[in-house]
Amino acid sequence: MEATKAVRAVPITNGLSELIRYRHLLVSLAWRDVRVRYKQSLLGIAWAVLLPLSMMLIFTFVFTRAIDAAKVLDVNMPYALYAYTGLVPWTFFSMSLSGCVNSLVANRNLVTKVYFPREVFPLASIAGSAVDFAIAMTMLAVLAAYFHCFSDWSFRPRATLLFLPVVVLVQVVLTTGLGMLLAMANLFYRDVRQVLSAVVQLWMFVSAVVVPVPRDGSWLARIIAINPMVPLIDAYRDCVVHGRLPGPAGFFYTTVVALVLLVGGWSCFRRASYRFAECI
Repeated sequence: MEATKAVRAVPITNGLSELIRYRHLLVSLAWRDVRVRYKQSLLGIAWAVLLPLSMMLIFTFVFTRAIDAAKVLDVNMPYALYAYTGLVPWTFFSMSLSGCVNSLVANRNLVTKVYFPREVFPLASIAGSAVDFAIAMTMLAVLAAYFHCFSDWSFRPRATLLFLPVVVLVQVVLTTGLGMLLAMANLFYRDVRQVLSAVVQLWMFVSAVVVPVPRDGSWLARIIAINPMVPLIDAYRDCVVHGRLPGPAGFFYTTVVALVLLVGGWSCFRRASYRFAECI
């Protein structure tokens, strides 16, 4: 009851200062998630690279051996590099959401017994996935070097790499807003977790992760253009591979969507947090 009253009493605007005060708890929970994920695993943290790498190999086989990629795709780079550059941020996104959606339910003992800002649970899931993302990104440099040396494609590091942290920040903002909404929704309706797993699989194929999305002005292209992940995935390829800044219109749209989701998701999360202990 005291914890419930405390959550009611804290204004939404004080959420950031509370998180800063409880930053050590957030770090501890994130590190716990990383350790649990790779506990009793022979390869351990190497799975952070092997997961997107194995998916890249599967899609590379499909689009370069099973079918003629040159007739289906126009990616202006080795397809394996195209796929990996999309799969790494997408894996970060999907793993973060999967962790967020179950973060409150999985920590029911802490939610019901101790008061602290409940935002630390979805944020810890995102932070834990960020560790895998950082490790997987190192493999991108290895792939770029390989194709630079053993194919007719060349890579030159450019100043646009300095814009990459901004792209990552926008993705984190977008994921945080969605993650808080999903964590809250799954607490009240447990089937949200199952629905998310199906949606994420379909979402990947309309986000320019492994195949380009249509941009021909058709009704399908207009619907897909609403997806904020398309400009975000394109932004990674622009900064890292193409050596140019992301398209301003698309990236601005994704940034606005990310900020709206963050403000809306965080506000709803804090306003509903006093009910978490009752529903869990």
